Amino acid sequence: MIAGLIDLNRADDEGLVAQLTSQLRGLIAIGRLGKGRALPSSRRLASDLGVSRNTVTYAFEQLAAEGYLEASHGRRPVVTVDGGQRSEGATATPSVRSGKLRLSPWASKLKQTDWPMSYQAPLKPLRPGHGDAREFPNEVWARCLRRSAVRAARRDLGPVNRTRLREALAHYLATSRGVRATADQIMILPSAQAALTLIAAVLITPGDDVWVEDPGYPGAAAAFRASGACVAGMSLDEQGMQRIPGTAAPKLIFMTPSHQHPTGRLMSLARRTEFLSSSRPGKTWIVEDDYDGEFHYDSRPVPALQGLDAHDRVFYVGTFSKAMTSDIRLGYLVVPPALVGTFEIAQRHIGLIASSHIQEALAEFIADGHFLAHLRRMRRLYHARRDHLVEGLQRHLGEMLSVEVPLGGIQLVARLKRGRADQAAVKRLVEVGVETRALSSLALDQPRDYGLLLGFAAWRESEISAALRTMAACF
Repeated sequence: MIAGLIDLNRADDEGLVAQLTSQLRGLIAIGRLGKGRALPSSRRLASDLGVSRNTVTYAFEQLAAEGYLEASHGRRPVVTVDGGQRSEGATATPSVRSGKLRLSPWASKLKQTDWPMSYQAPLKPLRPGHGDAREFPNEVWARCLRRSAVRAARRDLGPVNRTRLREALAHYLATSRGVRATADQIMILPSAQAALTLIAAVLITPGDDVWVEDPGYPGAAAAFRASGACVAGMSLDEQGMQRIPGTAAPKLIFMTPSHQHPTGRLMSLARRTEFLSSSRPGKTWIVEDDYDGEFHYDSRPVPALQGLDAHDRVFYVGTFSKAMTSDIRLGYLVVPPALVGTFEIAQRHIGLIASSHIQEALAEFIADGHFLAHLRRMRRLYHARRDHLVEGLQRHLGEMLSVEVPLGGIQLVARLKRGRADQAAVKRLVEVGVETRALSSLALDQPRDYGLLLGFAAWRESEISAALRTMAACF
């Protein structure tokens, strides 16, 4: 029924004839009223819409003059134009079905680096980037959520970044990671990626130079490119990200020094000091992403780069999705003191606000000791799983893959000893139920390394063994 597609506003300054004409024209232009379609008579449509017959007659006459309708005395008007087309001299009306959508330069360059990253549930071995949600103390977490919900009914609106959680995080980060920060420097965000988006929005002017690791975390390059930065990839050696000798420091440097993504390499103290000494305070900012810094197995964890910085130029980014469960959707950002006020305003304007209900529950989860108890248990579990995967790779696939054993984390890299067909290998493995990621897909520009990124934290040893047997049969 055509009248159901029309919405006339009697209080609008634009007359009813103009409204009806415009809406009918739009319906024809997008193809809702197709060529050859007979419209209701003016009497019938006027009755359905609750307007005078003259209003409908005048609208039909205008559309006939523009070439949208063919009208003759005693007959119902008929649409004469295909959707998206218009007759010469008619008013232009955009069609959502014709032409190419106009996107921003950043969005136009978006691409899926390797198709299996469009992951479908459920998880399959050996998908990287995940902890084992099956081992999470869901009953304890549920009690924290319930108590938070009860308290929420009794409290007034509080700050966007909940004080209790910020204080708990400040204490935890100081004791476990050597981060130097007061509670008011910590911002609670929906994810670590949200932290990168916020940093880019506040600091990056189009054309600014930004350095990222290559290969590295693709979300970082995406966030900075979205703000118009000129992103350059810095190659890696055994100590992690390298500087180009003689090159002036950029506006911003993104790095994962405690556990480089994806290689798992630890940036040496000498290299950390080199980056800090060459970064001009107030001119060059460093973003340290400590995405899985809770998990170290073979030695004491190295303190965060942020704790070595005497000039407040390092942003520290973290997430709870690896240590707890991926659907908690909480990350955090430690902001240099001089920028706290600006970042708090920007956080509100952009809308990167995390649920206060979840924040309060997490504060209780940490304060009652559940978070540290869970971490201690998972470190032991993930350590054993890493060793099991390394041993299995060497036994089943040692002739084809060389393993770089990380000191910590939840995933590792196995490089191809021959050839470069890592993306083809990933596709074959997905077809038989094993999910990995191609190392070459993480390159910023031209790949330098070829191999597979394999997750071990989310998978029990029996599942890892089965996946390795499947891999061996495919290679």
